[in-house]
Amino acid sequence: MTELGTVMIRGVVGILFMLLLARLMGKKHIQNMTFYEYIVGISIGSISAELTFGTEVRMSNFLLGMLIWAIIPVIISKIELKSFRFRVLTEGHPTILIKNGKILEKNLKKENLTVDELMINLRQKDVFKLSDVETAIMEKSGQVSVMKKSELQPLTPKDIGEVVEQEREPRLVIIDGNIMERSLHEYGYTKEWLLGEITKQGAKNFSDVFAAQIDSMGNVYVDLYNDTLKMPQIKQKLLVAANIKQLQANLVNFSLQTENKNAKEMYNGYAKQMDKLLDDMSGYLKE
Repeated sequence: MTELGTVMIRGVVGILFMLLLARLMGKKHIQNMTFYEYIVGISIGSISAELTFGTEVRMSNFLLGMLIWAIIPVIISKIELKSFRFRVLTEGHPTILIKNGKILEKNLKKENLTVDELMINLRQKDVFKLSDVETAIMEKSGQVSVMKKSELQPLTPKDIGEVVEQEREPRLVIIDGNIMERSLHEYGYTKEWLLGEITKQGAKNFSDVFAAQIDSMGNVYVDLYNDTLKMPQIKQKLLVAANIKQLQANLVNFSLQTENKNAKEMYNGYAKQMDKLLDDMSGYLKE
């Protein structure tokens, strides 16, 4: 066999073996890898590259070296799962960089982190002001987690006493005109119901739809092959009226669920406004 053929075969074997080892070592994202795991990955890649051109060394030696570099980290990770002390020994502890809004200079020096580098990590978390930060922690992977001060955190339904339904994973129910019947049935809907939903958005049949996705509230997103198709105007009007009616019902429901007097009055007030809006629009919706 020619030298070129030998290099080609060894290169293909090295790549395939490296992919096999990658599956063996797990799916941890590179951003969550420790420095040790990063070094292991670089070393296996280097051995694989050397396998391609180091034709003077037997292929089995390179493969054994790659296997050793892959197996030992797997064994270490299994021990870490069972022993907290061993995990601390190999991975260390997270380091608090900012506590109660104050920068801990000693911890910055411990991690060889400058203020400029700290600001870069904060900006990557959409934080541009040090005064906005309550706590910042450098994780064992080297990533920085940030908690803003409570007055700067976004308002949640729980904060205003609102009860919301638990959201489930959205599911694709149509792909390339084909119905994903399993996903549709798991959400408790039929093909007839789905056909009615896509016709509201301009499709005549399932074959007109490139993709359709349903969420846990029963809302359907539809993308048609022909994006120039539009809903008939009368159906658009009926859909608008149905959405307003649904919004009104949700507001009434929220008012019954909350114990907050101000919130209850607000929900009832907006529900009455929706009712008046429907009355005002009723004549135009029938045109």
